[in-house]
Amino acid sequence: MDIAGLSAIQKYAAAKPATEPDEGAGATGTARAAFQDFASTLAQAEQSAKAAMVGDADPHALVTALAQTELVVETAVTVRNKVVEAYQEILRMPV
Repeated sequence: MDIAGLSAIQKYAAAKPATEPDEGAGATGTARAAFQDFASTLAQAEQSAKAAMVGDADPHALVTALAQTELVVETAVTVRNKVVEAYQEILRMPV
């Protein structure tokens, strides 16, 4: 029986989890959290706007929610523009 082969298989099995992506870690986790914050900010602004339409909300809360929404949307557009710009720069690179 080849014991060295078993050792290699065991070492591979031990090393394999290190190469698999970890859910919620790294850039993916950060991006997921940012998207969730973006969505929650938009939902809060929508709820404030609905409450203001029926007269149940404080006007100050509505203005604050709209300002936060404007900031979040501007940030998302800026990030999107940077990603598109980087993609176009990659396409311009000589092969």
